[in-house]
Amino acid sequence: MDYEKIITVDPQRRSGKPCVRDLRITVDDILDYLAGGMSKEEIIEDFPELTEEDIRACLAFAANRERKLKSRAS
Repeated sequence: MDYEKIITVDPQRRSGKPCVRDLRITVDDILDYLAGGMSKEEIIEDFPELTEEDIRACLAFAANRERKLKSRAS
């Protein structure tokens, strides 16, 4: 997944945290909702401006960040 078109970083928005499509919803927010047991459908119901692709982009972003951290530790 090419999350770079969906996940944006703007120092003026949410203290520079990675956000979904220039919205004020951060990748961290989405991951927290998923970890808390919310389904994709529930998240989209609460935030109708989001799409399933946005949520998958958050997961891909987090996976890529984890790979980068793992490679730095090696």
